[in-house]
Amino acid sequence: MANKSTLKNILGDLPFTAEIDWMLRQKNRPRKDHFNLDRLQKSLPAAAEAVKPFAEKAKRGKNVLFFATLHYWIEQSAYLGLTLAGLGHKVTLLTLPYSEWHKQKDNFTQRQRILHTRDALSALSPLIEHAALLDLKPAAVLPERIQADIKEISLWDVQYTLMREEVNMNDAGDRALYDLRVQRNTFAAKAAFEYLQSNKPDVVLIPNGLILEMGIVFRVARYLNIDAVTYEFNDQREQIWLAQNSSIMQQDTDYIVNARCQLPMTDDMFERLADLENARRGARVWGKSKRLWQYVSSQGAQETRKLLNLDDRPVVMLAANVLGDSLTLGRDIFAASMTEWITKTVQFFANRPEVQLVIRVHPGEKLVPQAKSMGTVVREALPELPGHIHVIGALDKINTYDLIEIADVGLAYTTTVGLETAMNGRPVISCGQTHYRGRGFTLDPNSWDEYYATLEKVLANIPAHQLNEKQTEFAWNYAYRFFFEYPRPFPWRLMNFWDDLAAWPLERVLNEEGLAQFKDTFDFLVNEPFTWK
Repeated sequence: MANKSTLKNILGDLPFTAEIDWMLRQKNRPRKDHFNLDRLQKSLPAAAEAVKPFAEKAKRGKNVLFFATLHYWIEQSAYLGLTLAGLGHKVTLLTLPYSEWHKQKDNFTQRQRILHTRDALSALSPLIEHAALLDLKPAAVLPERIQADIKEISLWDVQYTLMREEVNMNDAGDRALYDLRVQRNTFAAKAAFEYLQSNKPDVVLIPNGLILEMGIVFRVARYLNIDAVTYEFNDQREQIWLAQNSSIMQQDTDYIVNARCQLPMTDDMFERLADLENARRGARVWGKSKRLWQYVSSQGAQETRKLLNLDDRPVVMLAANVLGDSLTLGRDIFAASMTEWITKTVQFFANRPEVQLVIRVHPGEKLVPQAKSMGTVVREALPELPGHIHVIGALDKINTYDLIEIADVGLAYTTTVGLETAMNGRPVISCGQTHYRGRGFTLDPNSWDEYYATLEKVLANIPAHQLNEKQTEFAWNYAYRFFFEYPRPFPWRLMNFWDDLAAWPLERVLNEEGLAQFKDTFDFLVNEPFTWK
């Protein structure tokens, strides 16, 4: 007897079955599906009415294609799309109503999600046109470069989902997930390829732009030489990260270095950055964030030395990232993965008892217990840990900023701890493609041979590799630009979106008060050149 999923797949392939069931039974029922836009549907009619007067007066802007998947991105994109429409842009919202990017869903349910999304977004018309990606005609073939992109992004999808870098194609579970991601990304690529060639928008706006269908739609747009803007959020409310023609998750800061880092810092700027660093050191929230970067306040360098039983030998601090975080995907340079880098690094130091290696497992591992811990990676590399190597777990009551103060040398993949260590004047060896690499205040090997040679050279004469005053000042300048100018003002963070919307309803955003704060950001989101006030 066929199971429920098989029956739904059969029904989903029959014409009009999903539509008839939707109209007769499901449309007005409370949704039990995780993909639920009921709150959005109730709120949009009033929101659209609020925007109409602004749209009627606005000058004609750009033709914007806005792609969104997953219910929470769709909720926010509906309001951001309305804002852009209120500023005069012609917006098409292209949606993909998935919740489970890592699970196969039957055709019947998926078609009903399309109907639910269509109904939920119906109030956007005529301000915004809505299209469903799954209803689009896919291209027959894809260029080889896009096919290669699909394989790369699908691998990242698996790493992101499983929160580990090792993907075993001989393992049935890993392989099934990879094949599913290839299948979905291939369809998204073909549909986007055909649609973008036919409609030729001025700009494509995409959340994230690195993983899942968001990543492949971005790649297709860039292949077709269509401008694409990607965005994500940091820990602060009323801020957004955005990138033009690159994935925001790659954190390309060249433009801000070229435009801003040659400008001098004022005393007020130094004080503001120091206040942020002191808040992190003190395990306090800062600004409009609720995030704690440390779970224990600074105890001082001497007390930390005692807790770790450190002696007078030089201290090298290795600061790890959280595995699977999309900020770490695709950042490898000479190592195949962060896991390989840590494995070979601790094996190198196992034979160097004249120095002490302290491995700081990222405190953020506490928030993703399903991720493979970097502590586990170390134990797999060295089952018997030598006495001169110390592992600080995510939950250990040690403050990272005390370790920065203690460290004579820093090792980093992509974590900002590397930047903050350089701000302390310490030599930092940058081993992943992080945004601060190559800025003149880190050592940047490009191969394993260069890495080991750099380690040997630095350890042979640590004082000679201390940053000079000019390098340290530039590290502070860069850090200020990254923490305070790279994020742009924006009313609605993805987390707590509905709370932010209550504080910043559309009419407030589009009036004089809101535009004074956010208009530049909305311009950047449709690919207008970056400026600074």
